Amino acid sequence: MVVRNCREVKVRELRFLGAWDEPSDFVELTLENPGWEGYRPGQFAMLRPKHWGLELSWGRPFSISRANAESVTFFFQVVGRGTQRLAHLKPGDEVVLWGPLGNGFSAPVETPTVLLAGGMGLAPFRGYIEKHPTPEFLRLVFAHRPELECYPYAEMSEKVRAEAIREKTPDDLPLVIERIETAVREAAGGIVLACGPLPFLKTVQQAARTRQVRAELSLERSMACGVGACLGCVCKDGQDKHVQVCARGPVFNAEDVRL
Repeated sequence: MVVRNCREVKVRELRFLGAWDEPSDFVELTLENPGWEGYRPGQFAMLRPKHWGLELSWGRPFSISRANAESVTFFFQVVGRGTQRLAHLKPGDEVVLWGPLGNGFSAPVETPTVLLAGGMGLAPFRGYIEKHPTPEFLRLVFAHRPELECYPYAEMSEKVRAEAIREKTPDDLPLVIERIETAVREAAGGIVLACGPLPFLKTVQQAARTRQVRAELSLERSMACGVGACLGCVCKDGQDKHVQVCARGPVFNAEDVRL
């Protein structure tokens, strides 16, 4: 078991700067600069409004969408009471943040890199594209269900080669799977980075194993502490041993985790 030293994690109270929440229930939340010396795309942070009360005591984990000298941004969908509260912050409200946490994606220079994003798995690749030293080697394949306008895809597609595949009905699923498998096959000699729901990651993992393509997967789990203390986000590694997603991940080599 790996337990991160909590003293190494900086907890900060930050002012909420603003949010974009149109259309539907998708929210882009921006906080003032937390003073990070740097972060690795794929890492995450725990967020909790300072005056949340006793009803919702735990923070919520979010992939870091982007961060710069002025601010840090998170992109999420409202799915419960916690995200609902965060979506209704007002400018000037204070948010408790601890991070950056976990391990991020590799960023090999001048290496063909395919970014496979499923739904909200698009979030960490926004910062990845912005920070990558050779973005001309990147390619984004995005599978989604809600309308494309719900996501920051248009902005990202201006910076790298990109394509979007929409699963409108269950009948579209075979086509989506086929496109994912094709993207993995075309990444031979490079690397695949994937983030999305579990069935999506299973498809990527199997395709990468079949084609012997190097791949990294970002896992999504419910978390309470984010620092390896509560054992609330356990999964199994390649040796069938239990590991904590927050401490060992959320990004794993595809061969080092069982889905």
